[in-house]
Amino acid sequence: MKKILLLVALLASLNGYSQQHYDIIVDRNGTGNFRNIQQAIDSVRAFNPAGTVTIFIKKGFYKEKLVIPTYICNVRLIGEDRDKTIINYDDHANINKMGTFRTFTLKICGNDIHLENLTVENTAAQMGQAVALHVEGDRVVFVNCRFLGNQDTIYTGRENMRQYFLNCFIEGTTDFIFGPSTAWFEGCTILCKRNSYISAASTPQNIKYGYIFNHCKILLADGITNEYLGRPWRAYAMTLFMNCELPKGIQPVGWDNWRNPENEKTARFMEYNNSGPGADTSGRTWSKVLTKKEAAEFTVENVLKGYDGWKPREN
Repeated sequence: MKKILLLVALLASLNGYSQQHYDIIVDRNGTGNFRNIQQAIDSVRAFNPAGTVTIFIKKGFYKEKLVIPTYICNVRLIGEDRDKTIINYDDHANINKMGTFRTFTLKICGNDIHLENLTVENTAAQMGQAVALHVEGDRVVFVNCRFLGNQDTIYTGRENMRQYFLNCFIEGTTDFIFGPSTAWFEGCTILCKRNSYISAASTPQNIKYGYIFNHCKILLADGITNEYLGRPWRAYAMTLFMNCELPKGIQPVGWDNWRNPENEKTARFMEYNNSGPGADTSGRTWSKVLTKKEAAEFTVENVLKGYDGWKPREN
């Protein structure tokens, strides 16, 4: 009898925990507030004066093309299990000539959005660009998420916007991390599935920081032997790999100029203190290898602080 009472108390405690910490629960099986994630997002009050809303998403397969609009801010989407809480869609650029920027599975336009323990994937056939994550919001954080796709998996789509990726898994084929935003990737695992290019930053000339990959591990799929760290989508692209593990198969030159030698004069491509057989910088003919003093500038605080002193690690 005592054991039964303890079990009842424990279940009540867990139920209370859920109700206390999660404002909205999504469950495909119908036990939550909503069965679909978009319904949960749409239920959040515009520019909610009450503060942060936390949406808990139970394990399941959510085939949805999601949009978090500009007026939905201060929202946390927390998955029950990273590998089993899956948001999926399958658009690609050549379906009805939709182009790259409408192919997203998840589009985030609001500010102060936090995603954790979720998989976002675009499962379109390899017939063109197919974005999994399209993010235009500022102060957006991704923790322990997976982003799965092929060409153009992650699009960081607005200049002067800031995103922080912590301990995420990202896979793709060509230019699969691309765009003009300022983004810091910390402790991420990046899987290259084709002989191609990891990044394609389009950092504007007047923006100091673009992509920083720190303590990341680069993996090559079986048969991949010819990979570039990046190429400049626009002339002043800024990308830095530091303290990363680079495998055999990274091209000796490291970077590609996108068939335009003039880009070598303007693109800001840098490396510092990387390890592994792909980290040999003796063949880097036009990118920059930072000194210890120069590298000291590149901290999360400096890169992402912006005008408001944002500290993503406190979110």
